[in-house]
Amino acid sequence: MSGVHIPDIMANRLSKIVTRTGDDGSTGLASGERIGKDQARVAALGDVDELNSAIGVLLAEALPAEARDALLGVQHDLFDLGGELSLPGHALISTAHLARIEELVTRFNAGLPPLKEFVLPGGTRPAALAHMARTICRRAERTLVALVNEDSAQKNAEKKSRLPVQYLNRLSDLLFVLARALNKSGGNGDVLWQQGRNRG
Repeated sequence: MSGVHIPDIMANRLSKIVTRTGDDGSTGLASGERIGKDQARVAALGDVDELNSAIGVLLAEALPAEARDALLGVQHDLFDLGGELSLPGHALISTAHLARIEELVTRFNAGLPPLKEFVLPGGTRPAALAHMARTICRRAERTLVALVNEDSAQKNAEKKSRLPVQYLNRLSDLLFVLARALNKSGGNGDVLWQQGRNRG
């Protein structure tokens, strides 16, 4: 599988949108295999796709150029991850992906004040959308962990790479830091949790 090029596989599939091949509750992977839409791999693909769409909504906002560039890079990463999920045994997420995300976290976090309280998911609209993307990312991570564990239990492949799971874990950190940075750039600052506020 290592010599397979994902765009070559997808080229013919993209020319026809309505195929009716999924009417029986199955879907096709890039490998040509058909599996049920209720399987863990399809759930992981769906969550990664939803995450990418949520980031697309965030990118529709007016954003600082550095944040926009970072998020566009993430969208490409998530397509790589989707390709890896769609073609079992084909690794597309690498340590370079993780290193880049970690560098972005460090860079955006450097300009933020230290946190002394928990942050509520809100503030400016871009920050709120970054928090929404963060929660979807956490769900995608949980779904992917379930898939890796299921594959390992079934012993249908060599030891599974944890890089995709690690990538999503780092990405959720980046989205949290970006939310704080977007609130700061929007003049709002962090929205802090007030413990017991409504206790009376």
